Amino acid sequence: MESANTPPLRIRDIAVPLGIIGIVLMMVMPLPPLVLDVLLTFSVALSIIIFLTALFIQEALDFSAFPTIVLVATLLRLSLNVASTRLILLHGHEGAEVAGQMIEAFGHFVVGGQIVVGLVVFLILVVINFVVITKGAGRIAEVAARFTLDAMPGKQMAVDADLSAGNITNDEARRRRRALEQEADFYGAMDGASKFVQGDAVAGLLITGINLIGGLIIGVVRGMDIGKAAETFSVLSVGDALVSQVPALLISSAAGVVVTRSAAGEGIADTFITQLFARKRAVALTAGIIALLGVVPGMPTLPLLGFAGMLAYVARKPPEGARQTESTLSGGTGTSSGGASTGEPAAGGPKPGSAEDIDKALALDVLTLELGYELVHLVDTGAGGTLVDRVGALRREVARELGIVVPSAHICDNLELAPNQYRILFSGNPIAQGTCQNGRLLAIDPTGSAPPVEGDATVEPTFGMPARWVLPRNRDMAEALGYTVVDHATVIATHFGELIRTNAHRLLGRQEVQHLLDVLAKKSPKLVDDVVPSLLSLGDVLRVLRNLLRERISIRDMRTIMEGLADLCEQTKDSEQLTELVRERLATQITAAVKGRDGAVAALALDPRLEEVLRTSLREIAQGIGGALDPRLLSELAKQAEAALAKFGALSAAPIVIAPPDLRRYVRAIFEHKVPQYAVVSFREVEPAVPLRVVESLGRGANHALAQGG
Repeated sequence: MESANTPPLRIRDIAVPLGIIGIVLMMVMPLPPLVLDVLLTFSVALSIIIFLTALFIQEALDFSAFPTIVLVATLLRLSLNVASTRLILLHGHEGAEVAGQMIEAFGHFVVGGQIVVGLVVFLILVVINFVVITKGAGRIAEVAARFTLDAMPGKQMAVDADLSAGNITNDEARRRRRALEQEADFYGAMDGASKFVQGDAVAGLLITGINLIGGLIIGVVRGMDIGKAAETFSVLSVGDALVSQVPALLISSAAGVVVTRSAAGEGIADTFITQLFARKRAVALTAGIIALLGVVPGMPTLPLLGFAGMLAYVARKPPEGARQTESTLSGGTGTSSGGASTGEPAAGGPKPGSAEDIDKALALDVLTLELGYELVHLVDTGAGGTLVDRVGALRREVARELGIVVPSAHICDNLELAPNQYRILFSGNPIAQGTCQNGRLLAIDPTGSAPPVEGDATVEPTFGMPARWVLPRNRDMAEALGYTVVDHATVIATHFGELIRTNAHRLLGRQEVQHLLDVLAKKSPKLVDDVVPSLLSLGDVLRVLRNLLRERISIRDMRTIMEGLADLCEQTKDSEQLTELVRERLATQITAAVKGRDGAVAALALDPRLEEVLRTSLREIAQGIGGALDPRLLSELAKQAEAALAKFGALSAAPIVIAPPDLRRYVRAIFEHKVPQYAVVSFREVEPAVPLRVVESLGRGANHALAQGG
């Protein structure tokens, strides 16, 4: 029973299958000469349509049905060969007209009745078709299929990277993946379709020989004179061979055109005009050579000089498309300053509202810095602006610090912002903003206890420290009182840099990880090959690196990280556990980052009772019987940690919490939301030779909360 959603049956749905079945039946059913003429005419017309369609497409996938059409067209020609052979062998002794007017016309008119000439022409066509065109097209299709299959993983990873970065939607990702599959299927099918055409050429040669020899024998047996039999069956055989070989030559030429369309990407007419005549110098030299040949005695002067004149005209004034292509190929580019736009398309650029223009509008910058019009001078190097240089230096600094390549930031003006306001966007979404008072400098109080200075009180936008907007003349006084005074470019660059460090894990995608692996492979190719994709997928490595960056652990030492993954992935494939194990391999790096000026690591330690409460909570969570910590305990821990921040400030040390390895992730999850200033490390991540100074025991004094938690 058919579904209610089944589309109604159309005529084409019946006609095409019946037509293919009819083609097969023609091999065993006799056809009258008139029907054979009609079908031969249809075969020639079909081959012309296929050839012209191949010329007019812009990309190979625009004619994705070509392999199937080649199969049907080849089957049709072979069926007609069988049908015509039947007529030739059964009724050839009656005269040349028994196989239809099409075959007779090719046998008499096309070759002028010269049978030997017809045979030579046929053999030449077979050689051209089989050895030159078909073999070349088959080789191109084979190589294209191989390269397409080899490139598929990289292309799919690029799609996954765009999807994970938010640059494309799920529907667009599915469409691109489907396009990649279609491309691979098409070139694979084209590789097989070329074999059809090669087999057709061989079959045509065999059928012609059968018609000649078999017809001659049958004619003599039926009482024909051997000379008359040779003449009659030669005309029929040559005519049948030519009427089949011409469509075959067109089909094989179309196959060659289709598989070579991938590189051009435009119509063949545009390709010829814009690329063949785009170089004036080449055309002019050709005109000169042809003109010299025209004055050589014995050469056809008129044709040579005529073509020389035409080429000279083209060299002097090439077509518009050629001039545009020459400008593009010579490396000319259009730029805009400050992100401003005039509202008019650049010369040679896409027209407003065109597909290219819409595609350009869809492009999304990963990092964008928008400025109000009073801050635009910060990016004008001619006016002394240093913001662009600072952002460039920031990318280098982050690369050295965290080991990632920060995408180029798009700095532009935005008239919708307040004149003195700036805004930072990540993938088109605002994540932070701030203001800079015109004609003032920002005086930051790093200790929070500096004497007041004349100026408007504010809060430093990056770390939330108290600050004041002061006049430039008060700069020396503010610095003498202990303030750190910075200009607008420094305020914005510092804010921008801190946001990059905080969101570094979001900037890292599959494409960026592949780049890091490519850089590492130049020095340690065996290491990269052993890990990806043999032991871990690119996505697994990406998750581990993101976990490290989320806690500001540099991934610059990719060799140690990949060595660790190679050794540890046999224990577990879980990215969270792998991250903890890799962190232990990076103990030297982590210790160097957290130890103070005195060479010791100052940290908050966990009270033993607190450790037991946390372990009990983890076991209960794993068993699915609760395990949530008492909110009062969490609040008390947060208060103790916040109160201890002053002690770290006095020691000039970074605030650290040290925990047992099995509790580090759990403690990090607590502090990540409650007191994000703290970095959480485990005992195994601190070098044994480095002294450990316990600033305070976290959880001590919270006896009631611990009792409730236990």
